Amino acid sequence: METSAPQSIAASNAPPHGFFTMAGKLVPSFDAQRGHLFPWAAVFFGGGAASYFALTWEPERTFYLALSTVLLVLLAASLRFPLARTPGVTAAVFAILGCLWAGFQAHNVAAPVLEFRYYGPIEGRIVAIDKSGSDKPRLTLDQVILDRVAPAKTPKYVRVSLHGDQPFLTPEPGLRVMTTGHLSPPSGPIEPGGYDFQRKTWFDQLGGLGYTRVPMLVLEPAQADGFSMWLYSLRRTIAGYLKENIGGREGPFAAAILTGDRADLDTDALVALRASNLAHLLAISGLHMGLLTGVVFALVRWGLALAPAFSMRHNPKKIAALCALVVALAYLGISGASVATQRAFIMVSVMLCAVLLEKRAITLRAVAIAALLVMIIAPDSVTGPGFQMSFAATTALVATFAWLRDQNLRWTRGAWFKPVFALVVSSGIAGLATAPFGAAHFNQMAQYGLLANLLSVPVMGSVVMPGAVAAVFLYPLGLDWIGLEVMRLGLAWILGVAERIAGLGGSVRLIPAPPPFVLPLFTFGGLMLCLLQGRIRASGILVVALSFGLWASASRPDLLISDTGRLTGFLTVEGRVLNKPKGDGFTARGWLENDADPADQETAAGRAQLDPNFAEMLIGAARVTFIAGKTLTQVDLAQYCKDTEFLIAPLNKDTLPCAGLNAIDFRKNGAHSVRATETGLAITNSRDHRGSRLWVR
Repeated sequence: METSAPQSIAASNAPPHGFFTMAGKLVPSFDAQRGHLFPWAAVFFGGGAASYFALTWEPERTFYLALSTVLLVLLAASLRFPLARTPGVTAAVFAILGCLWAGFQAHNVAAPVLEFRYYGPIEGRIVAIDKSGSDKPRLTLDQVILDRVAPAKTPKYVRVSLHGDQPFLTPEPGLRVMTTGHLSPPSGPIEPGGYDFQRKTWFDQLGGLGYTRVPMLVLEPAQADGFSMWLYSLRRTIAGYLKENIGGREGPFAAAILTGDRADLDTDALVALRASNLAHLLAISGLHMGLLTGVVFALVRWGLALAPAFSMRHNPKKIAALCALVVALAYLGISGASVATQRAFIMVSVMLCAVLLEKRAITLRAVAIAALLVMIIAPDSVTGPGFQMSFAATTALVATFAWLRDQNLRWTRGAWFKPVFALVVSSGIAGLATAPFGAAHFNQMAQYGLLANLLSVPVMGSVVMPGAVAAVFLYPLGLDWIGLEVMRLGLAWILGVAERIAGLGGSVRLIPAPPPFVLPLFTFGGLMLCLLQGRIRASGILVVALSFGLWASASRPDLLISDTGRLTGFLTVEGRVLNKPKGDGFTARGWLENDADPADQETAAGRAQLDPNFAEMLIGAARVTFIAGKTLTQVDLAQYCKDTEFLIAPLNKDTLPCAGLNAIDFRKNGAHSVRATETGLAITNSRDHRGSRLWVR
């Protein structure tokens, strides 16, 4: 009795048996994360930056002061008290740093933006040359002068599309030009919750966009004053050399993958590349940088191996890594140093530096360092498809091959089977990781993308890039044509594969746009799968499945109205019906793509033959009337309000006598959407989603 009593008391005070069972399972899972937490620093830093962009109000100084105070308190506590050095505190520190840095950069890049629609003389210096979505030549100008616009309110950069003949101009970087044209402030999202083009142009310091229909005149000859202009001129020279000496469709393709110049790329070829999921070959990103530096690394290392005496005294691997790093830096400059190329250069540099320091080159830690550096350079990139798709593919590939290495699978070690297995796995994993992001941003998914990449990516690495390197080394000898011909054959194969795959039935599947919260949820689930250790990582599958379920159950708005109020789109069983076959084409195309509707604007407008200026629609139980033909009198408005529950009058500035939208609503709040609910109509506008931010007019 004396010995059993204490046991009974202990038993009565102990938690239930189930608690110990659950804790016993969780403790090993948490212990397994030790030594693998660093990649989460990049995750929380990016989450902090994304939270800044998700705000619907612009933080003031008091917000930054309070957040900075919290940061200092957490840092001080971590330094003073060892118990405060927990993963939760570290996560909070990085999240706060990300938010503060994004806010700082948003204010740091502030530049004037046009406040009205401008028509008149436009003068400036050409700093970039490309093509618009309608395949028109497009020039970006700096040192801008606009008539009757004060210098303090003149945009730092404007972009002008050239319509009609331009007999007096051959675009060249550094030319000072003048024309008469139209400029407008960057437009907002085409629908509530849509892509925020104004935010992108804010960080690009692009304050006006427009076009001209009159010839552009040259005021001053090109002057490469400054390293950036000299480098851009060099890029144009190299692109012209490739187009001329390779020729055909392959020449512009070569210029695109080596210099980023897509100006003369064949339109049909571009469509085929997108439909076959090979358009990523045009973006100078991790694939190109990795292939090029890999070829240089291998050539230098093999070359040094032919000199045993030298190799015995020096480390060939480090010399090869240093040479590859120099080539990567040169490629960064020649390719235009876009955000995608910067991201690729940082990633490759981290890996090559790891080789120089005799560390493992390809790890999740290296990926996290690269992501942190990219977000420090351009925090806004965290919301873009390039950043998301690039790091999704890289993180998934590194995590997958690390897992396979840990499994020690003997059947993957065959001399011939190992490279084939690596190619299939890498193409499949990269495709699976990036497909949701591509579908969310571009509303389509290539059904046969894996097959196209299996047939094309090896050719890019074993034929095209080595051909480019050979052309560089053979150029002084006048034998560069050999390398260029090798490139041409490889590029011709890739274009042929793209066209054949794109021609297969059902090669492209259209995907409706997801709600805003779906992609962050999927991203978090994917990161759990890649970064967590042990069995707990399987919980990421549930999060990913939840995101797909929410995406599949989401519905599109019953009615969309453009920011001008002139274009409407009413959702029917046959698809969205547009009120006019022409005009506001960019908005119309975006709506249909977000609906996963393959129709063009003219087809969508022909579904019901609506009057462009008048329509009556039944949304749920409510009658909605749209009238844009003229400004209505108060008597007319009162009459229409008798027969409708909601009136849309985009030309009227006076207050409406019933529920509805007028010109002031569209000018102030942008595009609108209307949904039928059990309690009536739910009206949403772009400003509801974006709030009052620096980049919102």
